[in-house]
Amino acid sequence: MKRIKLTGIALLLIVAGCATSKITSSWKAKNAVPHKYNKILVLGLVRAADRTLQENMENHMAGDLKARGYNAVASMQEYGPKAFDKMDEQTAMSKIKNDGIDAVITIVMLDKEKEKSYVPGHIYYYSPYSYYYNHFWGYHTAIYRRIYEPGYYVTNTRYFWESNLYEMDTQQLIYSVQTQSFNPSDSEALGHEYGQLILKDMVKQQVIQ
Repeated sequence: MKRIKLTGIALLLIVAGCATSKITSSWKAKNAVPHKYNKILVLGLVRAADRTLQENMENHMAGDLKARGYNAVASMQEYGPKAFDKMDEQTAMSKIKNDGIDAVITIVMLDKEKEKSYVPGHIYYYSPYSYYYNHFWGYHTAIYRRIYEPGYYVTNTRYFWESNLYEMDTQQLIYSVQTQSFNPSDSEALGHEYGQLILKDMVKQQVIQ
């Protein structure tokens, strides 16, 4: 058996190459069928401090819908950062109807957590039959580095998202999905990955064409 050695940096590079978002739950209404909506509004509900993230999430979702032949608009571009702020239901619904929107898909940040974790200088998977254990100096050098080479702390960020699709003629919920995103490289990458992930599931669930 061989000993596998990974530095902390190499381990992070491996993790970074993997998808950062995953679906944790997905639901659709029993009467939902693939529908060709005339105009879909992508509406992000994100705290003001994460406004850039909201814009990227909306733009990528709208772009992915357009790629599938739908007329989709992002609320930040269509209405600005305070879409429907201080409007009552009747006023907001009238505005949506007058703009030709017949479906709304929301992107909601349910929670955002930060956590610190320690990355050791070297990570070893134990095997006493390796070359290092059969030769004293090899063993001495390997163990010395394992014990004395310092690691470091990294801060990880975990996002919890929810997206809902509503039909505006009835205001009924047609589809709902919850996801987690772990340590995305930036908001642009997160928006790109999230849009593709949700659209893929909506097609799989036969919510959109």
